[in-house]
Amino acid sequence: MVLKESEEKIGRDDPVPNFELRGTDGVFHTLSDFSDNNAVLLVFTCNHCPYAKAKFDLLNDLAEEYDDVAVVGVNANDAEEYPEDSFDNMQEMVQNGTIAYDAYLHDETQEVAESYGAVCTPDPFLLRNEGDTFTLAYHGRLDDALNPDAEPTEFYIRDAIDSVLAGEDVDLEFLPSRGCSIKWK
Repeated sequence: MVLKESEEKIGRDDPVPNFELRGTDGVFHTLSDFSDNNAVLLVFTCNHCPYAKAKFDLLNDLAEEYDDVAVVGVNANDAEEYPEDSFDNMQEMVQNGTIAYDAYLHDETQEVAESYGAVCTPDPFLLRNEGDTFTLAYHGRLDDALNPDAEPTEFYIRDAIDSVLAGEDVDLEFLPSRGCSIKWK
């Protein structure tokens, strides 16, 4: 396991890259598929990293709690070197309820992770729906629990989501997320 912290590549309020990725539902998804939502929480994650696994419940809860926010997981890890992160295992985790996001997508080419500047799992990006485009509203930690066994006391992502839904700027400094490195090919 190589521990990494997220880095800023896309500026706040900048348009974010679109994508077309296969979901565990077998359908290819783009950002426009989530245009009915006021925001999209796009989280680069995976199946095996203990840091990512520690956030499964939080992300599942957010997907259930916020009707106007789509929670979308993106797994960009090299499944040949890390078979736990295979598309089949992604589907199994959705089917058995371990992952209950609005969508769980496979970035097989790793181009989407690269375009966002994602480096670790989890690496969350909160996107604001501007009507004809999505912009970056917040990139950083989900909460203050930096280790997989730590219990969070502050949920930065809830504050960020609430600000976006209220039409306000997110008043949080960049606090890098921490997790396993994305397993590049």
